[in-house]
Amino acid sequence: MEKQLPKPAFELDAIARVTHEVNRAYCQALGDDSQPTWEEAPDWQKDSARMGVCMHLANPNGGPQAGHESWMRQKLAEGWVYGPVKDPVLKQHPCMVPFSALPREQQAKDFIFRAVVLALA
Repeated sequence: MEKQLPKPAFELDAIARVTHEVNRAYCQALGDDSQPTWEEAPDWQKDSARMGVCMHLANPNGGPQAGHESWMRQKLAEGWVYGPVKDPVLKQHPCMVPFSALPREQQAKDFIFRAVVLALA
């Protein structure tokens, strides 16, 4: 029997938009103003949010570590590597490390992302 995914209360793009904007606000609170609004975000960034939403909807018990691991697999498949500063042109990101090696404020982003997805689902 095929597992049926719960129908989210909001459409996928609406949830992805909210997770993106919450992440942007959290980053701003940390002093990082580099995150564009959803409307200004490049397609790769929107797609990343959508994939994260889908992962948490399909695996609601997966936890924030599972979300980070899924994000890393996606980034690795797209050619991203570790770099000390996020650079979309070079496809480098400082969060390309195991979840346990992330600073707490970066781990918090995974907790927040998951919580928003599940709250809106």
